[in-house]
Amino acid sequence: MYAQLKRHLLKDVDFNHDEIQAFTNLLSHLKLNKKAVLIQPGNTVTKEYYVLKGCLKAYYIDEAGQDHIIQFAIEDWWISDFEAFFNAKPAQLYVECLEETELLGLNKLDLEQLYQTIPKFERFFRLKVTKAFVALRNRVLSGLQNNSKARYKEFCEQYPHLEKRIPNYNIANYLGMSPESLSRIRNSI
Repeated sequence: MYAQLKRHLLKDVDFNHDEIQAFTNLLSHLKLNKKAVLIQPGNTVTKEYYVLKGCLKAYYIDEAGQDHIIQFAIEDWWISDFEAFFNAKPAQLYVECLEETELLGLNKLDLEQLYQTIPKFERFFRLKVTKAFVALRNRVLSGLQNNSKARYKEFCEQYPHLEKRIPNYNIANYLGMSPESLSRIRNSI
């Protein structure tokens, strides 16, 4: 379990054994069933989660009752309601398991303490947040600049492993199109 996390940590920052051990000692292990809801609106969010196994989606429901998927997360990715986590606000998002899921949870207070005791972790998480920000920016620009077919092709190129694991209606939702439109696009490709 921790070998996967160790590889993840060492991709961006050169941690030593003791630093990795100090980090892993802070993590809580969680197993959830498919369709389990990890976070829902109004929750206090004290943890962010590293995905060991499984697939999750983060979404909100608008006033008309429509879901809007913000993020997917699979193995080696992090997920939470990050605004609630970082700003100590009530959650606005649902985070739901699309598959049987195993997570490692990291508490916000432990994370802040970790930044003080092992500053390399501040660098590690800054790099993660920067990558996430750039990915979100690219997603917004793609939505503004590209038609549905181009957005779908881009999704498949960027996340080739996701398409086979996520139901079509969730992919369509994430891309801002109807499932019928996605089906037409797939048939034309």
